[in-house]
Amino acid sequence: MTILPSARQKPRSLRRGSPARHDAEGSLVRAFATFTQAADSLEKSYGQLQAEAARLGGELERANSELTCSLEENTRVRAFLAQILEGLPCGVLVIDARHRLRVINPEARRLLLLDPSWLPEEGEAWPAVIDRLLAEPSSKAPAVEREWLLDDPAGTRFLGIAQARVTSSEGAEGETIWILRDMTQEKRLATEREKARRNQALAEIATVLAHEIRNPLGSLELFAGLLADSTAATSEASQWVGHIQAGLRTLAATVNNVLQFHSQPCPEPIPTHLDRLLRETVEFLGPLARQRGMQVRIDNRAGKVLVHADPNRLQQVFLNLALNAFRAMPPGGWLVASVAWAAPADRPQVQIDFEDQGIGMSAEEMERIFDPGFTTHAGSPGLGLSVCKKVVEQHEGTIRVHSAPRLGSTFTLTLPAAGELE
Repeated sequence: MTILPSARQKPRSLRRGSPARHDAEGSLVRAFATFTQAADSLEKSYGQLQAEAARLGGELERANSELTCSLEENTRVRAFLAQILEGLPCGVLVIDARHRLRVINPEARRLLLLDPSWLPEEGEAWPAVIDRLLAEPSSKAPAVEREWLLDDPAGTRFLGIAQARVTSSEGAEGETIWILRDMTQEKRLATEREKARRNQALAEIATVLAHEIRNPLGSLELFAGLLADSTAATSEASQWVGHIQAGLRTLAATVNNVLQFHSQPCPEPIPTHLDRLLRETVEFLGPLARQRGMQVRIDNRAGKVLVHADPNRLQQVFLNLALNAFRAMPPGGWLVASVAWAAPADRPQVQIDFEDQGIGMSAEEMERIFDPGFTTHAGSPGLGLSVCKKVVEQHEGTIRVHSAPRLGSTFTLTLPAAGELE
């Protein structure tokens, strides 16, 4: 700072006590006072300026910090939204007003059978499936989902399509959003539910009809037996009665198959003489076998065996296997029902084989032979072997088939044995 001359520094030209000297000293004092006031004001202003600069610097620092946090939060939100979009179980496409593809997520690529690495290039033609999708008429109600068929190498795929438009704040048309959803599994389940509902309704009707038929059928079998006894002496009449009995037995087996297929699980099993049950079945089938010129033989190598079973249902299995053999054999054929102990296992098991001399089956037929409704005989409902499999499994047993074309078939049943009678 410049050192100002003090009041003691006097110019030589000024003489003590002169008027000029007094005027100069007054001016100098006033000037010094003015300068001091200006310096104080300047110093005060400088301090205020420094405080304001510090305040603005702090606000700028806070603003920069908030901006940095906002940018980081924006980055995190964008990354989070991108992860959500990537992981959505539905396909998302976004097309802007200039017909440019802005967004397409991996699920949309999968549903539309697009290459996962495909990206739209400027001036490059889009895949035909996207052009076909964009050509679909838009729905007036955004929430309405339309069904869209897409050809897939694995089969037809059903897609649900919903569309929505985004309008800008100025009211101008913005992006169009397409939401794609795979409905193939849903359609398949709906079809299966409808099929199950119809099958249930059919089963109820069939069960009612089978019950209504079985009641008079029992009476017909009784009267046919009485008629057979009264015409035993007349060979021609006896032959006719035999045909009637054979037809009644076939009809009874069909009715029982319907009832067994749609029935509840078998009740508490009881000890059953397997050899006796098999012998009664063969006697019951005698008229039908004689009518067709066939013979049935039992080969029991296990003796008198007990099994825990529902006798009626197990006999139905034997009847079905025998009737299938009769259908497959020409006149003169033999059906052999053999009983033996099965190979050693955790518990005693008995094996029953039904071996016929029929036309046999191919490998393709053996794969489907136990499916409900599958049959190789015209007019048959295809329930006999399905009932056999169901009943045997209810008795904790197994059933399998071995066959070859023109070499006959052998159905093998394995059942847990309850013991052997002396």
